[in-house]
Order: sequence, then structure tokens, then C-alpha cells
Amino acid sequence: MKNYRGKLDIIADILQVVSQKAKKTHIMHKANLSYTVLKKYLEEVTDDSLVSFNTADHCYVLTQRGQDFLEAYKDYDKTNKRMKKRFKDVDSKKKNLENFCSTK
Repeated sequence: MKNYRGKLDIIADILQVVSQKAKKTHIMHKANLSYTVLKKYLEEVTDDSLVSFNTADHCYVLTQRGQDFLEAYKDYDKTNKRMKKRFKDVDSKKKNLENFCSTK
């Protein structure tokens, strides 16, 4: 089963790339996005003041607000992965219990 990225995951990927200063092409490749999707999200993260465009270097840079987002995202992602594992464990235990009750 394919694991699709949600909006927050895509934004976090973009911000992670931009944290090292990056041009559009670099962001597109490193964040694994089509040009159309990249344009949409770059406009959004710029409008939300998560990144800014440095005209002197012709590249995107991460703002303090973007850094704050990345830190909060990393905490969320860590918690989310931990919870998914716990739900998987609970589901496995449930299946084991159901096996006790199955009639053959």
C-alpha cells in the first residue's frame, strides 16, 4: 500500500529543504514534487510567512516562523508515528483474541 503525503507532510518537506537555502528546482527535486504542486505550495508557505524569497541570492530561505513550524511538525510526527505503532499493536492483540473465538 502506498503511503501518500498529506499537506502538512509536503509543507514540512519543503521547509526542510529550504532550511539550507534553495532554489525552486532544488526544492522540487529534494521534496519530490511536480512543478505544479511546488508552485502551489511555495505560494502558500510564502504567504504564510514560513519562507521568504531572498532576491540577492535568488533563493528561498526559512523564516523564524518556518523554523517554529518545523519544530512543531517534528514533535507531531514523532507522536503520530508512536500512536500508529500503538494502534497497530492493539489491533494485533485484538486479532489474537479473535483467533481464540473463531470456529473452524
